[in-house]
Amino acid sequence: MHDTLLLDPVRILHGPGTELQQGAALIESGVISGFDDEARTAAARLGVQATAAQQQLLAPCLVDPHTVLPSPISGPTETIRSLRRCAAAGGYGQVALLPRGKSWRDLPERLIGLQNADPSSVHLPLWGSFSKGGRGEELAPHGDLLEHGAIGLADDDAVVPLPLLERGLLLGEMGSCPVLIAPRDPVLQGDGVAREGVEALRAGWVPDPLISELQPVQQLLALQQRHPERQLRLMNLSTAAAVDLLGQADHQLKASVCWWHLLVDGSILSSTDPGCRVRPSLGGASDRLSLRSALQSGLIQAVAVHAVPLDEEDMLLPADQRPPGLSGHHLVLPALWSALVDQEGLSIESLWKLLSFGPSAFLDQPAESLRLGSRRWLLFDPEISWTVRRDDPAAPAAANLPWLGQTMQGRVVACGLSR
Repeated sequence: MHDTLLLDPVRILHGPGTELQQGAALIESGVISGFDDEARTAAARLGVQATAAQQQLLAPCLVDPHTVLPSPISGPTETIRSLRRCAAAGGYGQVALLPRGKSWRDLPERLIGLQNADPSSVHLPLWGSFSKGGRGEELAPHGDLLEHGAIGLADDDAVVPLPLLERGLLLGEMGSCPVLIAPRDPVLQGDGVAREGVEALRAGWVPDPLISELQPVQQLLALQQRHPERQLRLMNLSTAAAVDLLGQADHQLKASVCWWHLLVDGSILSSTDPGCRVRPSLGGASDRLSLRSALQSGLIQAVAVHAVPLDEEDMLLPADQRPPGLSGHHLVLPALWSALVDQEGLSIESLWKLLSFGPSAFLDQPAESLRLGSRRWLLFDPEISWTVRRDDPAAPAAANLPWLGQTMQGRVVACGLSR
């Protein structure tokens, strides 16, 4: 992008509760310096000609409420540096990191060095660990973690044992901070890698029974009812049955869904596709459609990237032996724009609620918005076609990238945050 750029006309979404409008914006060295007539006047004074971008969208940065970064400093795949680069290229201004790591983030000193208040880079808010080492056996020092900057408490990708979870809620050191729990029982799941159903049978997968998600959801709903002063969150809801259960509950929990579960299901992918092995398990078409409906009705509030970086050796393993997970922040907005805006007619304002404003509320953080003097903006062009490649400067360092070689429609062409 040029040092000084007047976008006129351009579609602008200023923030939550605002409507999409056609206007003008002046950007100087990555900083928003004016809107509309003020921008035009300043550009004329600087001798800057307008760049017509009537189909492009200037909007606040996106927010990812949970992603995994096991080796942030010198990992074999993704590091803080590469994650920030990929996130900014995808328009993400915040990526909240789960506590899983080679050095589990269950002590205050393990949060040091990962937080960065630099307004020109992607923010990485941290979830502190609910249990020591994520093992679900002992409580981590909740108060100390929150005092040293954790935004809330989370564990790994399975439900915390209920006695320990209830003990932590009763002690209440988290106060009103969010507690993020994955509704997945690994004992009930067993060796299952695809949700039970016709798709799993056809593919020859070991089925993951529906009860492995339903039972934890029921338990967490009951816990929230017993502890209404706490803020439980459901991480990565994945089945139509769980959506129904959540909709019937008296005390609804805020819930997130992984972007991948909105786009594919077990009937679409082959066993050789990187995206067939994720956690929670992929279900069928009815699950995918139910999750989309729950988002549009507000029953699910946030779309997560939930990136889990894998290396080349991981990807050589058979699908049923490979660690579960996908990467690729730069794929999310183009894919969901195509599926939800272009194909289903979802409004741009509603899409931003799912990808930015809702995730901010899910984290109990202030919503992103366009402000004068800020670098926290993205420019999206829905008309650009491009090919997914590992050597793309926007791609993550991780090897588990879906859709390699395929053509995508729409791309973030600029972002004010440094990469």
